[in-house]
Amino acid sequence: MRIPKLETQRLLLREFREEDLDAYAEMCGDPEVMRYIGTGKPLSRWESWRSMATMLGHWQLRQYGMWAVEERQSGEMIGRIGCWKPEGWPGFEIGWTLRRQYWGRGFATEGATAAMDYAFNVLQQSHVISLIRPQNTASIRVAQKLGEKLEGTTEIFGSEAVIYGLEIGD
Repeated sequence: MRIPKLETQRLLLREFREEDLDAYAEMCGDPEVMRYIGTGKPLSRWESWRSMATMLGHWQLRQYGMWAVEERQSGEMIGRIGCWKPEGWPGFEIGWTLRRQYWGRGFATEGATAAMDYAFNVLQQSHVISLIRPQNTASIRVAQKLGEKLEGTTEIFGSEAVIYGLEIGD
């Protein structure tokens, strides 16, 4: 399957490439970045490789998934943003994770807006969610900027997560 590219003013959302591993492993190995992602623990380089392969495999199985996010000006791979719904997931998720040095610049909101537009307009989803640890106030602010509203709570990887969501037409 050919993974589509999305462009925003400052970002390129594209397929993961092998040369992304150094930047991706740095992001996934950063305890501060990973404290609210997955199990809350940083990943080894090998686990980061498996995570990247999982992102690509999700595209093959579902025809949508997470994009590698490249800052257009620098060409740097700065994180991942996209659509996510592995088996057993509580809903069609818009998710984002960025390398720490790119936090606080609006990149998560910019990229997630493009992913949400893709979910609604191309994939014809009527409802999207974002699963966020309750302590992750920065991601809660991103969800709110996207127009998502608190819908409830769930448990993922043994920890509580709040569910923010948006229905088309809200």
